[in-house]
Amino acid sequence: MTSVVDHPLIIFLASFIVLLLSAYVGAFWRQRRGPLKEAEKADHSIIEGTALTLLSLLIGFTFSMAMSRYEQRKNYEEAEANAIGTEYVRAGLLPDTEAAKVREDLRNYLDQRLLFYTTREEQQLQRIDSDTTRLQKDLWSVVQARALTQPTSSTSLAAAGMNDVLNSEGYTQAAWWNRIPTEAWILLAAIAIGTALLIGNGVHRPSGLFLVISLGASLCFFLIADIDSPRTGLIRVQPENLIRLSDSLRVP
Repeated sequence: MTSVVDHPLIIFLASFIVLLLSAYVGAFWRQRRGPLKEAEKADHSIIEGTALTLLSLLIGFTFSMAMSRYEQRKNYEEAEANAIGTEYVRAGLLPDTEAAKVREDLRNYLDQRLLFYTTREEQQLQRIDSDTTRLQKDLWSVVQARALTQPTSSTSLAAAGMNDVLNSEGYTQAAWWNRIPTEAWILLAAIAIGTALLIGNGVHRPSGLFLVISLGASLCFFLIADIDSPRTGLIRVQPENLIRLSDSLRVP
């Protein structure tokens, strides 16, 4: 299921239109009530400055949240490639037949993990999840059977490596689900709309300042949404480590 925050361009367009309209609504309200009195101007400037500061802080905090989640996804991609590569080597500790089976399944498993990072289609993702789960069961069943029938240090090492492979996939999936909370987006939108209303309410007539402020804030929201969208954004985690591992495993 996708939501609005999974489409950064929609976030940009919607926020730009809403903020611009909010500024004009504030200006229209001020025109109807008349210019600010001298005694009111100082109070309005304080409130407007406070709102702008609060909005800036919230944008900064939200951007930091998005960046930390992006870095987490990158780190888990690296960890997943290391786990698969290590287990591919450790498979040599198993008997030849089982080692060949594990290595073949690991190559197929690696292909599915690459598709997980690059695909954007929901139906294909469901097939990838199904194939990944099947391969995980096959891989674990092989090392589990050998570890139970021949509990040596070598088979234990192969089983431990396979456990790391399975865990790394779970950590990656959890990182992709770890998004900026909807409540944070709602709070950010409310503060932005309130600030735009205050800015419009503090001027004598509409000006180009409305366009500049609305565009600047909308671009910030677009960047945050884009970084926070692991699959639909322009800035996405590229599976460079998995690609490099896949190329190295296919070298004869």
